[in-house]
Amino acid sequence: MMTPSPIYTKFFTIPKIAIDENSHVNNVAYVQWMQDIAVEHYSSIGGIQAQGPNATWVVRGHRVEYFLPAYAGEEIEIRTWIENIQRVRSLRKYEFIRTSDGKTLVKGETDWVFVDVKNGRPLAIPQEVVDIFN
Repeated sequence: MMTPSPIYTKFFTIPKIAIDENSHVNNVAYVQWMQDIAVEHYSSIGGIQAQGPNATWVVRGHRVEYFLPAYAGEEIEIRTWIENIQRVRSLRKYEFIRTSDGKTLVKGETDWVFVDVKNGRPLAIPQEVVDIFN
């Protein structure tokens, strides 16, 4: 098992489309943003090339903890990192921070499983993929 990877960060302004009937960010928007930044981070460090065409990652589960609401027009920072890599799984963590006051809005994690694209069965994560996170 490896130790946590460096933090990948992205800033963006919350769009109106993410707002729900309670006038704050819809809970499911955070899950979408978690997946989006995971893919963006992985792509930016060469993950797609390292894994090759016959393997991919699938979500086994998400855990999300909501602390404070966020609203349209607010700037937030999303932080993500790989907490650990096991034989066929990887735990990725996330934090959503409001930039105006530095308060944590949401924390989350995703349990990802590395699988064969043809049959969907778990595959051992190749060393080339592990190495991109260091």
